[in-house]
Amino acid sequence: MALYRRLVTDADFEEAMERQFKLRVFKDDHIVDSGGIIIRFDENTVVSQSSVSDVAYHDRSACEFFEIRKR
Repeated sequence: MALYRRLVTDADFEEAMERQFKLRVFKDDHIVDSGGIIIRFDENTVVSQSSVSDVAYHDRSACEFFEIRKR
């Protein structure tokens, strides 16, 4: 089973990036990305990577971000 925590503040994103928590991203109530880790973020964009060649850019204002932790 997994725990989900919504990421909202810069501190939330910083902790998730440093601890390399897996990420789940929703846009318009649909999952658009799952399983990657945050490699970079700023006030507008969150960049996640799930493999060497799979990098995704997400608009912070249009998406909801959740960290996934194993129980």
